[in-house]
Amino acid sequence: MSTRRNFFRQTAAAATGALTLPSFLPETFAKSIPSTDMGLKSAAEWAQDEDFWSWVKSEYTVSPNLLNLNNGGVCPQPKVVQDAHIRFYQYCNEAPSYYMWRILDQGRESLREKLADLAGCSAEEIAINRNATEGLNTVIFGLNLKAGDEVVLTKQDYPNMLNAWKQREKRDGIKLVFLDLDLPSENDDAIAQQYIKAFTPKTKVVHVTHLVNWVGQVLPVRKIADEAHKRGIEVIADGAHSFALFDFKIPDLGADYYATSLHKWLSAPFGSGMLYIRQPKIKNVWALLSNNEPDGPDIRKFESLGTRSFASEMAIGTAIDFHNSIGTARKFARAHYLKNYWMERVKDLPGVKIHTSLKPEFAGAVALFSIDGLKSSEVDGQLLNKYKIHTTAVEWEHFHGVRVTPHVYHTPKDLDRLVTAITAISEKQAVASKQKKS
Repeated sequence: MSTRRNFFRQTAAAATGALTLPSFLPETFAKSIPSTDMGLKSAAEWAQDEDFWSWVKSEYTVSPNLLNLNNGGVCPQPKVVQDAHIRFYQYCNEAPSYYMWRILDQGRESLREKLADLAGCSAEEIAINRNATEGLNTVIFGLNLKAGDEVVLTKQDYPNMLNAWKQREKRDGIKLVFLDLDLPSENDDAIAQQYIKAFTPKTKVVHVTHLVNWVGQVLPVRKIADEAHKRGIEVIADGAHSFALFDFKIPDLGADYYATSLHKWLSAPFGSGMLYIRQPKIKNVWALLSNNEPDGPDIRKFESLGTRSFASEMAIGTAIDFHNSIGTARKFARAHYLKNYWMERVKDLPGVKIHTSLKPEFAGAVALFSIDGLKSSEVDGQLLNKYKIHTTAVEWEHFHGVRVTPHVYHTPKDLDRLVTAITAISEKQAVASKQKKS
């Protein structure tokens, strides 16, 4: 018992005291409790340690009846993050202007340090905001561009970002050069070459989505960034779906600008996000909202939001602690394992088509599938109405299908439920198609 108590003390210390581990965990569970060290197990072995992931599942308050497989949109928070959020919110309500501005606001710098540690960069390169859209809009509207300057992007980028660039085009006369990516792809060089061939002497910016939300494709940001920088082109990376899921550090991407939503894979409170700007570039980006030095070199100029949800912001720290207790490598290995678990079981069913790679270097947790003869909305509707499985129908450019995004709180048994549903729908559709032909 003494050894076990020491183990829990060490684990709690590693998580900065934020996690309260259940006292009823058996000895076998204690051996699986997370630490930032992967230990003797490989990531692949951890991915299938169901005792460990049962502990993770127990920390979430998700519905036991509705199977939520749309975590690509927004992720639920573990109970410890919910509790922190509620506690901070109630604390603020005791005397709002005092506790928000004089107490909780003082926690932003230590939170900035924690985010920077996870991101692998300087705290002076991190701004805390509300989501990836806000962060990317800050850069898109803050860059000094003039009429005739070219920006390379793709039709597969996120709609909010496309609309932001179109607004700059309409307002400032810049030129948008759209690529149409043929996805899924397992050829990074071919993708990178599409971007590179679009570069001209007038290209000032290239906008790259780290993970394409429609289909789960991972794009070779670093390859594109290296070639862009050789030509004096700045690089914006949309990291809405990659931070706290992929095992990487933001500077590894080579991007000048990067933004993400922390309410996705970090499982932080809804409406929390982060903007990264490489330090020498900060002075070149105008603050989106008013600031006393909007063209200054301090990353904090991007945080002039006025009154914000201090409770949501401060609870990000607890989300980081919980994430670190799992470990990014373990999280990605589990997410990828779950994605492939269901895909492997449905890919050969009649009429089923998979539109996402099974290889970890080309896809994360997001995957798209379709069934011949059925609209995306029809498959999505059947999954929800008959089987109580929540997914999302995708109809965008040449992507037509149902997006499925499991999370680390799911189990293979949960995904067996999805496989059973897809099997039944595909078999029923195959019979209907056969009868129609006869």
